[in-house]
Amino acid sequence: MSPSAALLSKEIPSLIYTVSHDRFDESWRSPLSTLLGLGRAAGADFVEFFLERVNYISCLAEDDAITSLSPRLATGAGVRVFKGQADCYVSTNDLSFTGLKKALEKALSIMGLTLPGDSSYVPEINLEPLRDYGTARHKNSWLETCSPMREMSDVLLAANAHLAQKAQHVQSRRAAYFRDWQEVLVAASDGVFARDIRLTQSVGYSLLCEDKGDRASISKRVGATYRPDFLRTWDYAADADDVSHSAAQMLHAEFVESGTYPVVMANEFGGVIFHEACGHLLETTQIERKTTPFAAKKGEKIAHENLTAWDEGLTEDAFGTLDMDDEGMPVQRTLLIENGILKNFLSDRAGAWRTGHPRTGSGRRQGYTYAAASRMRNTYIAPGRFTNDEIFASIDKGIYCKKMGGGSVGPTGQFNFAVDEAYLIENGKVTKPLKGATLIGEATEIMNKISMCSQDLGLAAGFCGSVSGSIYVTVGQPHIKVDSITVGGR
Repeated sequence: MSPSAALLSKEIPSLIYTVSHDRFDESWRSPLSTLLGLGRAAGADFVEFFLERVNYISCLAEDDAITSLSPRLATGAGVRVFKGQADCYVSTNDLSFTGLKKALEKALSIMGLTLPGDSSYVPEINLEPLRDYGTARHKNSWLETCSPMREMSDVLLAANAHLAQKAQHVQSRRAAYFRDWQEVLVAASDGVFARDIRLTQSVGYSLLCEDKGDRASISKRVGATYRPDFLRTWDYAADADDVSHSAAQMLHAEFVESGTYPVVMANEFGGVIFHEACGHLLETTQIERKTTPFAAKKGEKIAHENLTAWDEGLTEDAFGTLDMDDEGMPVQRTLLIENGILKNFLSDRAGAWRTGHPRTGSGRRQGYTYAAASRMRNTYIAPGRFTNDEIFASIDKGIYCKKMGGGSVGPTGQFNFAVDEAYLIENGKVTKPLKGATLIGEATEIMNKISMCSQDLGLAAGFCGSVSGSIYVTVGQPHIKVDSITVGGR
């Protein structure tokens, strides 16, 4: 049955809808349109449904054995209700019409709203023609063409065997892979009706070496979207060479001396510093919480004039690339900083309503149990005008941070990050390896000290945790020079 403008509230319990359980398709239009109209009739200013199906699997090889094979299937939905600038979110794993209606009723009650009386009319919500990125981009067959479990195991065992041949003083070898397939459908009372399929895969090494009490731990991970054959094309030999070489360099390296140094940060995952120390502070979620020093700085200088930074969801195969965000908005390129001037914030729907900053296709969530929030996608410092040789030549004594490790960031941008692989710079040349380095600083200071950017932009896969869960993102940058930063060591 299709909803109509003459539908009475008392008629809704008797409605029967037939929907596809194998795919979120056009059959979901009528029940969702009815529920959205019911929410509006109850007095909500805006109502949104987010439906999701997930097929996930991870595989872990430790030394020469598969030690973990973990599948996960999930299906569910979330409903978000806005009244003024306040909102609430309720999730359910019951995708029947009755189950979705109960979730809507719960959300309405939290907002102090009740369903209309039996004699009240329920308005029809005219949803747009289904924007089906899954079909338009030929994604519907992706899941069935990914590597099966036997192939996952064979590739990881072969990778670990190759790593054993390349590395010395090995204490442990790990190769890990996961595949995350997701189908989503978004329907909202402003007419949004959109479907997408996402496929995210990642694989990598963790290597621990020990010799005479000296230890070195090196990891490397690569990831991709939109490529069902990703695992089959992984060049595990090249990555084994890379992590083995890094471990050998760090195993007997001297500990860095604490102090304040000029620092060169390598491209690719070096961009995690910008992501954590500045990127999060440009999300409207932080403006709402009053936890960003940049809230009133749009149009003002917040970084060195040689720094430009972007966030976008369009780069082919990058970890944060999407066709639409989790609120159904097509993704786009967002200029964050141009020549040191703050140009834009990253905004979701709630952020746009509460802060006035326009939506940027940045509403993202881990899954149906989370409400969407303003989040990064592919975030990176843009290439500059300097060469790597010019950057290194500008430093008499400093630190080259070739591989970054883990770290933490405070609510207003204070950070510390471990450096997994570092080297001393002397008279413009990279000399001896150093270990134990930690970078310590504050976002408002470091952004003005990134004075030189090279031309070799590189991107790396990453994971980002925040209020809407853990999501896939890209970090990146070219080689950059930080004029001075506190380096913790011995």
